[in-house]
Formats: sequence, structure tokens, C-alpha cells
Amino acid sequence: MHPKALLDACASLVQQVMLLQHPADSVVSRFFRQHRNLGPRERATLAETAYTVLRNKLRLEALARSGSGPRERRLAILAFAGARTLLPAALSPAEKLWLEECEAVQDADLLPQHRHNLPDWLAQALQAQLGAQFDALAASLLQPAPLDLRVNILTAKREAVAKELAEAGIQTQPTPYSPWGLRAQNKPALTKLDVFQRGAIEVQDEGSQLLALLLDAKRSEMVVDFCAGAGGKTLAIGAQMRNTGRLYAFDVSAHRLEALKPRLARSGLSNVHPAALAHERDERVKRLAGKINRVLVDAPCSGLGTLRRNPDLKWRQNAQAIAELTAKQTAILDSAARLVKAGGRLVYATCSVLPEENEAIAQAFSQAHPDFEPLPAAALLEQHKVDHAAQLCSGGDDGRLYLRLWPHQHQTDGFFAAAWQKRA
Repeated sequence: MHPKALLDACASLVQQVMLLQHPADSVVSRFFRQHRNLGPRERATLAETAYTVLRNKLRLEALARSGSGPRERRLAILAFAGARTLLPAALSPAEKLWLEECEAVQDADLLPQHRHNLPDWLAQALQAQLGAQFDALAASLLQPAPLDLRVNILTAKREAVAKELAEAGIQTQPTPYSPWGLRAQNKPALTKLDVFQRGAIEVQDEGSQLLALLLDAKRSEMVVDFCAGAGGKTLAIGAQMRNTGRLYAFDVSAHRLEALKPRLARSGLSNVHPAALAHERDERVKRLAGKINRVLVDAPCSGLGTLRRNPDLKWRQNAQAIAELTAKQTAILDSAARLVKAGGRLVYATCSVLPEENEAIAQAFSQAHPDFEPLPAAALLEQHKVDHAAQLCSGGDDGRLYLRLWPHQHQTDGFFAAAWQKRA
């Protein structure tokens, strides 16, 4: 594709994602379906240009004001993710001069909001929470996330999978905390590889993998993934159970559960039973009350821990939406807790970094349910020989109560998890 046509396509995609009416990944996917003539390199350039605009929105909008022409074109020029040697062939002389002036601007010359690129309400909340670490977190959220893979321990071993990927030209490193994880720094194409098609690997952030370790589902147990979605954690739990027992994958969205079906078929698991719920008090929940050994509640949340992957979320969320989510999270956790049998384990998790969705929910639950004893997350992870488990945790008298993952500290998505055991 000629550089001019490629830049025009980038500007068109930027215009669509900046409407912020739908998740950016769905907008990008729809754009590619409408332009099937695009090659892999062109798709990569288009997608990363759009995501660069979303990550750096405030900075790029401030710089774009000094240029001329359509706004989306100016943003696409500033964020262009293809080979920079291609860009001059797509620009007018005036645009070349303007771009040189923009590239000469230093971070020190920018206002704080143009450096951290967060909406005011979120920046203030994170600054209050993190203090001096805020700048490091903000900088990490402006970077793309690495690609983490989970090796299916039911059918494969991590070392053998890493070797097979290397033979296919994909270099990986073992993840530092999850014993099942491999990390690739680039975004290699995986879906046509035999190692993917036979279910030996799944794409899953290392932090998400640790949630399955916290749940620690055993062979032959009754287990519920209460908000299963597309089933990433469900599949990890099923493999941990060695394909025994019964694992229910519940979700109120039948559409999300549909995405689990092809992944389940690849995984080799036969102990997983997906079921769509009408709501958190569905009749299926009542029938299973007090019968389940382990329950994971990966609750609907703001997703603000995933901003490296989903930068549009910081512009599509607001403080009012967070308040509405916390009410839903409380109701879902209370309902899921009814499933747990005496001696069973309950795990509540989010991919948010906000205490309102995390510690506040866990503390309120503990106060309202004295029959559930909090379990230190660090100790649970140490049982699985997770390196430096205490450094992954915070809260409680000794700072070991909750799993608390941060992109700038742990190179994972932002995750929170709390665990309880139901007293006999």
C-alpha cells in the first residue's frame, strides 16, 4: 500500500475509535472486516496507530492544535506506527515542517496531563493512592502490554512449548511468577501454529493466571467460575483440576460464553459446563447453594488495570460508572458466596486498580459475613512456590492479605484478589 493510502486508512480508523462509542478492539476488528485487502503489516500499523492515539490522547490533541487539516489526520501523523521512513512520502511540505516542530517538543515543556494522559478524575484518584509512584504507573500505562501465554498443563510442559515456539521463530521467556506462563515481547501470529491449534497454549496475562493459583481447585472437586466470560480463567482452572470433577462456567452473557466454545474444544477439557445465568440470583445458583468447594468471582469491573491493552477505557469510564459497578460487585459477591460449602474457598477478583472496586468490597464483605475467614493471598501463592509472593501482595497487618498487581511494578495487568474460607 502506498504511504499516502496507508496514512489515509490510519486517519479513517483513528476517526472511528475516537468516537469512543464502542470498545476499541471491536472497532478495529470491524474496520479490518470492511477492508479485507489489508495485509498483516498494514493491519499492524493501523491498529497500533489507533492505540497510540488512545494511549496519548491528551498529549497528541494538544500538539495537533498547532496543525491544519482534518483532526484525525493530524493525530494519525503524530501517532503513525509504521516505518517512519514511509511517512514523508505521505505528507505535504507544510505537514513535514509541522511534524518536525511537534517532534522537537520535550516532556519538560508539557503540562502534567499531557505527560500522564489520564482524565482528571482518574489521575487524582491514582495520585492519592500511589503518591510518588504515580508517575511510574502513568508511564507504564502508556506502553503496550507484552503478550503472555499460558501453557495448558493438561497436555504440555512449559519448556517443551517454549522450544516449539522458538523453532517457529517466536522467542519467549518464562513469566517470573506464574509457573504456567511464557512471555513474548512482540505480537507474533499464533493462531495458525500447531501449538495453538492443539490447545497447548492460550493467550492469558500472567496476573490472570495467578488467580487460578489462588483458587487452587483440586481434582474431583465441584468448582464455579461465577463470571466466566470468554473462559480464560475457566480453562486454567480446568487444567489445574486435571480434567476431573465438575467446573461450572457461569455468566450472564450467553454471547461471551459462546467465545469459550472453540477454546474449550482446543483445550481437551471435558469437565467444564458453561451455563448462561439470567442474573446473579438465578435458579441454578439456588440449586447449588452450599455445595461448591471453590468459587471464583472475577467480577465485572472498570478494567482500568488493563489500560495498556485497552486504553480507550480511561476515556469511556467515569466516576459515576465506578459507583454503579461497586453496587453490582457487592451483589454478585454476596450471591456467589451462597454457593460455597463449609470449608470451601471463595476468591473475589477484578482487573481494576481502584480501591473502591477492590479493598473496599473485600473489607465490606468480611464485615458482613463473619462466617468467611480471610486468607492471606501471599501464603496461598507461597504454597505453589510462587517467587517473591509477598511482593505481589498488600493489605492486612503484615501487607500479605490481598493480591495487588501493578503494571509498573510487576509487568502484569493491574489485578486485585481477595480469598476467604467458609468456616465449618
